[in-house]
Amino acid sequence: MSIDEEALRALPKVLLHDHLDGGLRPQTICEIADDIGLELPARDAEGLGAWFVSAAGSWFTDGVETGSLETYLETFSVTTAVMQTPEQLHRVAKESVLDLAADGVVYAEQRYAPEQHTAKGLSLSDVVEAVQAGLDDGVAQAAAEGHHIRVGQLVTAMRQNDLWDEVAEVALANRDRGVVGFDLAGPEAGFPPDRIPSALQKLREASFPVTLHAGEAAGLESIAAALHRGGALRLGHGVRIMDDIEVPDLPGATVDELAAGARLGRLAHWVRDNQVPLEVCPTSNTQTGAARSIAEHPITLLRHLGFAVTVNTDNRLQSGTSATREMHRLVTEAGWTLEDLRDVTLDAAWNTFIHFDERGDLVEQVVLPAYEGTDTDT
Repeated sequence: MSIDEEALRALPKVLLHDHLDGGLRPQTICEIADDIGLELPARDAEGLGAWFVSAAGSWFTDGVETGSLETYLETFSVTTAVMQTPEQLHRVAKESVLDLAADGVVYAEQRYAPEQHTAKGLSLSDVVEAVQAGLDDGVAQAAAEGHHIRVGQLVTAMRQNDLWDEVAEVALANRDRGVVGFDLAGPEAGFPPDRIPSALQKLREASFPVTLHAGEAAGLESIAAALHRGGALRLGHGVRIMDDIEVPDLPGATVDELAAGARLGRLAHWVRDNQVPLEVCPTSNTQTGAARSIAEHPITLLRHLGFAVTVNTDNRLQSGTSATREMHRLVTEAGWTLEDLRDVTLDAAWNTFIHFDERGDLVEQVVLPAYEGTDTDT
């Protein structure tokens, strides 16, 4: 099997880290903005799409470090502005499902913060219900068009705000109506999960899955806090675990040679020993400073070291990406094979927040059959 972009699009993909408010169609933003009188930084869809990628930043431009998580997050003031009514939320959610399905995604967990969509008077529950209706309609239309996809909500609380308990409550209230997990997002540095012990304790006692952004803009203390004090079952990004791995200085060495000489610290051992899934977002990480380039991205070494890495999009709009493009960049820029792609997809499928038997069905009935007959050693 060739590993060109079109061939990769046909392969099943599992996304654990994809932001609903980071995946809007530029045309949709333009149309809603025109309806509500919102001034945009560009007048047409093509120009607006280019603006998002440019405004989100690039960590290393012309020899100068320019990107940061804070700069990246500023673009969301535009997307959330057009997601304030049930109709807007429904449309965005439905279109997101259709776009993912067309890209070969068979399972996705879409995260967003309901508190960012209440400016026009919606309650947190109203937001969750409107999004779920859009997701359901998107799944139904995708099926009618020949695409199988399942999508769950990851309800997110913003680290810097004070609505964690309320968001946890609405997540639990909708756990049997499409919400599969809880997340923390926003500025990582200075806002550890220790600030919201009551919400996280409530979620743990309810046996509800939690994934927390950690190890993207902040380092090992952020990862340790997410795992040991936040109860995270997965790490959103988590690439800064590399700060606890000593890699030999061997110019020209292969990734296998680097892995053979690497020495792990206590936290890195803990993460690998327990196979804590890392929700890695390669392109996004190069924009926010968590990685310098795709070729040098730690995801490749982490995979060779035996960490449970998964490949994700983060924000398709801001990063100008898709699940297929993330895979293709790893193939063309980091030397990944079909076997690599199959294995990280299996890691993702086995670490979704659906029940174990449903994960098994996803693996056995959807993911593995698609790779049968392909040359995974290519």
